[in-house]
Amino acid sequence: MKTFLFNFLFLFSIHIIFVPVYGENKVAIINYGKEKCISSNGIPNHKIGNFPTRGNPHKFKPQNIKFCFSLFPQRLPNVSYKARVSGVTLTGIPIRPSTVDWFDPNSRRGHSKNPSSGWNLEAISPNKKIFGLDANNAHVDKRGLYHYHGVSKNLLTKGSSLIGYAADGFEIHYKKNLETSYRIKNGERSTPPFGKHDGSYKEDYEYVKGSGDLDECNGGILLGKYVYFATGNFPFFPRCHWGRVSRDFLKL
Repeated sequence: MKTFLFNFLFLFSIHIIFVPVYGENKVAIINYGKEKCISSNGIPNHKIGNFPTRGNPHKFKPQNIKFCFSLFPQRLPNVSYKARVSGVTLTGIPIRPSTVDWFDPNSRRGHSKNPSSGWNLEAISPNKKIFGLDANNAHVDKRGLYHYHGVSKNLLTKGSSLIGYAADGFEIHYKKNLETSYRIKNGERSTPPFGKHDGSYKEDYEYVKGSGDLDECNGGILLGKYVYFATGNFPFFPRCHWGRVSRDFLKL
């Protein structure tokens, strides 16, 4: 009996230590006057990677997230690139396709937060995923905040292509077979890290107007209205905005 009890307690303790249990996705979507607000506990509606993991030393932590944005977004004459958090999913998880890491030959890892090289790393490249992304193209930052760098199948729902909202209030949809208008540049990089443009860095890409279905912010017309799209290729989500960006998206 003692042996059985010891084994049970041992297995139970292993479960507690090594199997993360974060709880259920809790999200509220409410309209307040001229704004729509999405708040959540930062826990997605699916299993996540067992963080920390290789390439990502951070531990997941539930959050208290709230994003409010315009219910009636309007396109302005010029695009804005100031929001690194480009949107939020219907499940209340931030969308942050870019990274804050740059090529740095003086860093042990080969990259750092120092932007002086001018080469901004991509979390998802044609060659590999880095920064410890899980199966949902997401990971956590130093605050434990879980966020997406690319679309996840768990964001898709039957009967609707809507997966979230951008920082300016325009909808974000996912539709298969849409082509972005970004292309990998020909030739090689003229400065370190040199080598052929292959999509490892944001600067490996260039926007070629009219070469795909979408504009420079990954937007287009759906059922008569302007929306943004999530795509399987760069830029994956909108990285710029045509409307007025909510300040809530500038805090993270």
